[in-house]
Amino acid sequence: MYKGTTGIVGYGVDIPRMRIKVEEIAKVWGKDGARISAGLGIKEKAVAALDQDSATFAVGSARVAIERSGVDPADIGAVFVGSESKPYAVKPTATIVADAVGASPHLTAADFEFACKAGTTAVQSCMGMVASGMIEYGLAIGTDTAQGKPSDALEYSAGGGAAAYIVGKASESIALFDETYSYTTDTPDFWRRQHAEFPQHGGRFTGEPAYFKHLINGAQGLMKKMGVDVSYFDYFVPHQPNGKFPVRAAKMLGFEYEKVATGLITPLLGNTYSAASLVGLAAVLDVASAGEKILLASYGSGAGSDAFAITVTKNIEKKEKRAGETVRELLEKDKIYVDYATYAKHRRKIKSL
Repeated sequence: MYKGTTGIVGYGVDIPRMRIKVEEIAKVWGKDGARISAGLGIKEKAVAALDQDSATFAVGSARVAIERSGVDPADIGAVFVGSESKPYAVKPTATIVADAVGASPHLTAADFEFACKAGTTAVQSCMGMVASGMIEYGLAIGTDTAQGKPSDALEYSAGGGAAAYIVGKASESIALFDETYSYTTDTPDFWRRQHAEFPQHGGRFTGEPAYFKHLINGAQGLMKKMGVDVSYFDYFVPHQPNGKFPVRAAKMLGFEYEKVATGLITPLLGNTYSAASLVGLAAVLDVASAGEKILLASYGSGAGSDAFAITVTKNIEKKEKRAGETVRELLEKDKIYVDYATYAKHRRKIKSL
């Protein structure tokens, strides 16, 4: 067992203010928006503006995480950024983040890519480095401005945002990592080749043999490793490609809806890819109490799942650890609804601009 030697010292989330409703997108393509919205379990999604991308989201979430943690940025020994929508094809986002938050150059930094689970892989890397004594603190981020081809099913669900976590020693943590487990196979359900502008997906293939197989095996593998069952956990936070899959996955594992509802944010945010499960975890940490236990299970196409058993500590009761807006408050704060033309402009779907 991992034995809770490391944990979350601080966390932060950054999401854009602009939103577009599923029905607005459907109207443009002559489709039944109400039906699509109900089928996906998504009402609206976040839209990145012209001056926002996965790097700006990463910086925004990291600043909140650092402020809440109370950690001196100079003490951060590693910055890892998970994303599949990097602003540069060849240049790390992690160095941009490290410089923007005032970290010392005496650190290691890298970008990770594994579809929607790159952020949780970054967390695991920080866990290992902190536990080994290589570094005192690590900064792990999941961030994306999720991509979707016009009129494709992804266009209704692909949102944008980021979640950042400062990983440190157990004594300072607001939540301990008790155990982690990963399940991975070569299952190509989602991909984008070099020079292709938009990703492709395997349609219905992305469900049973991809998302459900890996996420369920990840969660069950973790519980088997620990010798516990679903009754051990107070919350379940799965990856959220839409609003329906997480609820179904919870039911398949035996979790009551109430245990997944707190972290289910995709219906109002869209699928933020590498940030999705980590934003859901942040929503749970916003309200969780000391002693409560969380099962986090990410999913990334290609395909794999990282699962974590997390126990909330008394440190979370310190006011500064949850300072500022909660995830739910951010979802509702100063929202700006846009039409499809504005959305297309900001997402650079109009190629003559």
